[in-house]
Amino acid sequence: MPRRRTSSSTGTTAPRNRTPQPVRVRRRSFGDFVKAFFAFVALAVLLVGVPGALATQIGWPLPNGVPSLDWLQQEITVHTFLNILTVVVWLAWAQFTACVLVEMKAALSGVGVPGRVPGAGPSQLLARQLVAALLLVGATAASFAPGLSQLGQSGYDAHQRPTVAAAQQTPGFFAQQQEQAADTASALAEQASHAASHADAGASTAKQGDTKYYRIQPPEGRHHDSLWEIAERHLGDGRRYKEIFELNKDRVQPDGSKLSEASLIRPGWIMEMPGDARGGELVEMPDEAPHVSPDVQQQIADYAQTGDHAQGGGSGARGGGHEHAGGGPSASQVSLPEQRPAPDSGHQQATGVDAESDSSFGLPEALLGAPLLAAGLLGALGRRRRQALWQSAFGAVGGRRGMEPPTPSGDAQDVQDALLVGADPEGVRMLDRSLRGLAASLAEESRALPVVYAAWLSKGDLHLQLAQPAGKPPAPWQQGQDQTFWMLARTDAERYEDVDTAAPYPGLVSLGTMDDSRLLLNLEAVPGIVSLSGREADRAAVFASVAAELATNGWSDRMTITLVGFGEDLTPLAPNRIRHLEDIEALVETMEAETRQRRGALGAAGHDSVLTGRTGPAQHTRWAPHLVLLAAQPSPEDAVKLAELAADASRLGIGYLVGTETGDLPGAAWEMEITGQGKLLAPLLGLELDAQLLPVAQQRAVVELFVEADPERESDRPENTPPFLVDISEQGRPAVYARLVGPYEIIGLDTPDGERSALLHEALALLLLHREGVHPRVLSSALWPRGVTDDVRNALLDRLRDWLGADPDGTPRLGRDATGRLTLAKSVVSDLDVLRSLYHEATQGKGVDSRAVRGRLLTDALVLVRGPLIADRPEGRYRWLTHEIVDAQLPLLVADTGLALCEFHMEKNRAEKAIEALNAALRTAPADERLWHELLRATHATGDTSRLTALATDLIGRSGARGLPPRTEALLDELLPTWRDAIAAAG
Repeated sequence: MPRRRTSSSTGTTAPRNRTPQPVRVRRRSFGDFVKAFFAFVALAVLLVGVPGALATQIGWPLPNGVPSLDWLQQEITVHTFLNILTVVVWLAWAQFTACVLVEMKAALSGVGVPGRVPGAGPSQLLARQLVAALLLVGATAASFAPGLSQLGQSGYDAHQRPTVAAAQQTPGFFAQQQEQAADTASALAEQASHAASHADAGASTAKQGDTKYYRIQPPEGRHHDSLWEIAERHLGDGRRYKEIFELNKDRVQPDGSKLSEASLIRPGWIMEMPGDARGGELVEMPDEAPHVSPDVQQQIADYAQTGDHAQGGGSGARGGGHEHAGGGPSASQVSLPEQRPAPDSGHQQATGVDAESDSSFGLPEALLGAPLLAAGLLGALGRRRRQALWQSAFGAVGGRRGMEPPTPSGDAQDVQDALLVGADPEGVRMLDRSLRGLAASLAEESRALPVVYAAWLSKGDLHLQLAQPAGKPPAPWQQGQDQTFWMLARTDAERYEDVDTAAPYPGLVSLGTMDDSRLLLNLEAVPGIVSLSGREADRAAVFASVAAELATNGWSDRMTITLVGFGEDLTPLAPNRIRHLEDIEALVETMEAETRQRRGALGAAGHDSVLTGRTGPAQHTRWAPHLVLLAAQPSPEDAVKLAELAADASRLGIGYLVGTETGDLPGAAWEMEITGQGKLLAPLLGLELDAQLLPVAQQRAVVELFVEADPERESDRPENTPPFLVDISEQGRPAVYARLVGPYEIIGLDTPDGERSALLHEALALLLLHREGVHPRVLSSALWPRGVTDDVRNALLDRLRDWLGADPDGTPRLGRDATGRLTLAKSVVSDLDVLRSLYHEATQGKGVDSRAVRGRLLTDALVLVRGPLIADRPEGRYRWLTHEIVDAQLPLLVADTGLALCEFHMEKNRAEKAIEALNAALRTAPADERLWHELLRATHATGDTSRLTALATDLIGRSGARGLPPRTEALLDELLPTWRDAIAAAG
């Protein structure tokens, strides 16, 4: 979407000004009175003459009684046909009369744009022109519609079809109200001539300190007035829009509403301007405005009595500068972030695609600044690694039991650290619970889900922007700044619990941040296509970010993501969600079939949109969203086909994000542009975001992490070897020994004094669980999830280094590797390190050739197991363990150790010893089905039927309502065929 630029009044380069200038009401000519006369005659004929003629010439067209069957079987005569036509004409007259009344009301009020009469179309346009011509000689004809030459035309580009029209009818998306054009062609021409002739005079006569006013103009086509453009035209710098906002914030406007958001202004509003504003007739002064109507002069005069200057503060003191106190609305008043100025092309931010990631200790900034994306990727990666562990434990992939996944290195290690630092799982959990809670509350009230275009996360609060007013939100949600905004405070969101309902808005995806607020756009709700222009590399970074978050986010249940023109290697992130198509032809064919299928399914189910079917009583799974991300530039023919498919897409739960090189895409409801500085711009929506990106280097590293964690992937490396082996002989006694498997204890160090003891213990535990090294940023984000300053982190590291001390050779036990990551000396060991080493030596070392050595090593390993990992962790601490795979590794490792020791004893028919080993393993891995199977076999080997029956009863009690697993039930049938009768008899 290339931005057209032209010269402003100050000589600077600015976006092309398509905003209509304030209309001067010229002196009425004889022709104006002639037009008004003929308009009056036409209205009189249409409103009075038509019904009068029908009543006197035709009479009552409907039957005087209830029609009988014989009447219905009579032949249709000319009289009958005339009666039918009369009814049609009466209906057309009633509709036209309603149009005239609507247009009259809007014209006489002088504020806003006329509403639409359903199904009127050309009738309302004709009524608008006649009313405009009639009132042209009055004082309120400043905001009427296009000329009569446009009668019967759509007013939009032929390729935009209903999609663009629907987008313009949606109320209040981040910018001004989107309505139809409301200026006459002659008035626009007159405005341009007056603006050109008076621009220089106005610039020279404006006096510093004067109180000046501007009247917000009606929209022209798809363009709307904004504070940014007003400041650019009349103050010479669009960034001074905040001054205008501060001057007019919370002041009552002519229509009774107030300005509460810089991006939400309405036609007919009055804006007080700073004292140095200039622009001739464009800036209206209450006592020096001979070219505006008396009504507008009165509105300005009334408005001048409000605000700070009315109490003697003066407006001049607040205008003229490039900064203002306060910087915008307070947090308690803000539902959406303020509109921000256009980017400075000479400044390159670290979030840009071309920016160097040389800050934050070398971690990629793109992921550090994407908390929701990072949380989704981190959660999906953890699930993938756990899946690999479980499959290996049950024999799907041999030789990897209980061991860690491959340790990443290089870019993959940096990306993993960035995910750990940047992830905000609490934010994801809050968003998911809040949306599902809202859906559940509306379902309880038998209310439909409102269509949500976007969500903002601002300082922990959640703001939803609705497509249209949906009434009062259910508690604890509150009304936002107007009826199209619902807000949920963070404190209220924290009270939400998990609810069993479908995700209502799975198509939400992060686009970027504006000030301290993060925007999530609901792609499946957009009334048409969302287009993205900019350089190919910049667009690719946006597409990759959107695709990765949609594939892994935590607020969706099911969805399909179709990628075209990019992202073939993104499939490993979510093979069940991501689908890659080769070309646009395949996409069009696929989407035509799915669009037909969804339309038919909606009709058969009796739903008007996927929202009513997604969270209703049936909760149809087929209403999951389908989001299409097309990075390749479509041909004109394909673009038209996509526009036709997207015209009804929002109702069907289908969203389209399409890349374009030119910025001109048919059917594009919302147009965005990504710059080389990492800015995502949407001028028509009043948006300028710091874009959320996933550059190609980080994209490849993320994919590498997922590929390495694939349980089906074959590798030549010895994956079953622990990353850190200790000397288990007497000579290998460590200097510092930490017991993590069970209650946390440290041997070899004095207990630190004061409240910092818990923090030092937690830091040491993190380092012990990551012998490969821990990035300083990862350590600080784990200990202080809400953030910490560098000096506090460095002070902790100094205390930790002093506490651990040094080895006899003087080497500090806390050091750094070549990459700057924190590492522990080999003299600092945990019982988990010893447990891994003992199991490895018993199954792959000396225990392979010596049965006695194997039994001793396995017994020693099982003695170390005292319970779950850090069983006594205090409340609020060690939350970083939720990201760790060690919680899944330890039970598997303990179970493998118990199974190996059980096998060792059963070889010599020592069933009691085997049962003892299995019970010890079950204390740490109680859910491992393999342990229960071997326990049943070992108990059966004792020959005690009652004991086996008691064990089966215990297993049934543990299984709960789900019952015994099928394999366990089959094993019991084999070992004890009468177990069901025995358990029933026992009661």
